[in-house]
Amino acid sequence: MAEIEWQQETDVVIVGGGLAGYCAAHEAAQNGAEVLLLEKQQEIGGSTVLSGGFLAFAGTDLQRAAGIEDSNELLISDLRNAGGHENDERLLSVYAEHQLDAYEWLKSAGTKFIGVQLSSAHSVPRAHATDPRALMKLVSDRAQRAGRVKTLLGSAVERLVRSGHGAPVSGVFATTQGRTQAIRARRGVVLAAGGFSRNAEMLKNFVPNQSRAVRYGGAGNTGDGIRMAWALGAGFRDMGYIKGTFGFHPDARTQEGRDWTKLPVYRGAIAVNRPGKRYVDESLSYKLLGDAVLRQPDAIAYQIFDQGIMDQAADGVPPFDFRSAQRRGLVFQAASLEELAREIAIDGPTLVATVKRYNGFVANGKDEDFGRDGLSSHYGKLVKIERPPFYAYPSTSGLIATYCGLTVDTEARIIDVFGEPIRNLYAAGELMGGFHGVAYMTGSSLGKCVIFGRIAGRNAARAA
Repeated sequence: MAEIEWQQETDVVIVGGGLAGYCAAHEAAQNGAEVLLLEKQQEIGGSTVLSGGFLAFAGTDLQRAAGIEDSNELLISDLRNAGGHENDERLLSVYAEHQLDAYEWLKSAGTKFIGVQLSSAHSVPRAHATDPRALMKLVSDRAQRAGRVKTLLGSAVERLVRSGHGAPVSGVFATTQGRTQAIRARRGVVLAAGGFSRNAEMLKNFVPNQSRAVRYGGAGNTGDGIRMAWALGAGFRDMGYIKGTFGFHPDARTQEGRDWTKLPVYRGAIAVNRPGKRYVDESLSYKLLGDAVLRQPDAIAYQIFDQGIMDQAADGVPPFDFRSAQRRGLVFQAASLEELAREIAIDGPTLVATVKRYNGFVANGKDEDFGRDGLSSHYGKLVKIERPPFYAYPSTSGLIATYCGLTVDTEARIIDVFGEPIRNLYAAGELMGGFHGVAYMTGSSLGKCVIFGRIAGRNAARAA
């Protein structure tokens, strides 16, 4: 390869300005590196600011105050079970080892957690809720205050640079301010560019079964980081396990914005299809529920619940803020189940019979149709749907994030198809493979961004 004429130089280049990228930037700067963060959009945040704002931590002061007993062992067990035991156990152990430190680090940055919620794949409540936009601003501001971080917006990284096969990655080609530049990274490059929920070709190649899901996520999530590492021989993990998120409102097909996902099923609601019948154990991971709804007529379901479940809404916590969805006109309400059925254009007697049968299961303590025995992962007591008014939330599957990608080791180094590290190249955030396995536990994605973003930044700064 011809000698590169570098237009810029820095110690560490970080590709992507979401939560993982800025956690990496802060940690690299704290370890003495000069950092250049390149974000192709005109604003930072990526998919982070579209998320529900949950982070999965175990054994925190908030849990103890609420009387919730949790531990690293239970956290790993839940991650393993959610992932169908296809996860890389080493990555789960790293997460557990660093998660409480990450929690305290976020609090020290000013992050305000507004409670702990039970959600997908939790055997105890551990989704620590915060405002994702506020979280993103706090972490990015903290990185900038380190004094060694420079951010360039509207800067698309197109290729990784190395002098030849087996050589360390030495920089990137990026288009910034209208011209392509070669930017040298004296120590390392961190890929934190998100997944590929916006790349129709990659989705078709890897998961054609998700074609009926709503494609969402950060506008820049087109798989850039994955493809650049792929070109250098990077290995992949979990690509065939990509799933959408259940509870996504179908209107999101035509309207942008966050806060489209509601999950009353984890408060006791049932899910019925257009014929008005249950079709799944509603306590499963919302990734498995996402696959299940895609198999229903028109890929549409309705989460049916009553006033007792509405009263359990958590204002300001997006997946459980049912009242805000109602104010936006997204929730149907009726005085009776028959009237609710008319509102959502399904057969009234069938819906009434479905709810009556389910209430009988609750009374008898056994769901004879689908084996549901809790609100989530066998935790929480089932409740009858009997107190008017009654509600319906239209739901489909939304492909908000792809939760798969590049093979990494416990140091966040990217590993090639032969099991060798690609020198001076690291990954963090959504484009990491191997962590989630077949499905996803609520809060583990943002938690993973913080934990592995910090590890990647630290190790990149220390690289020769």
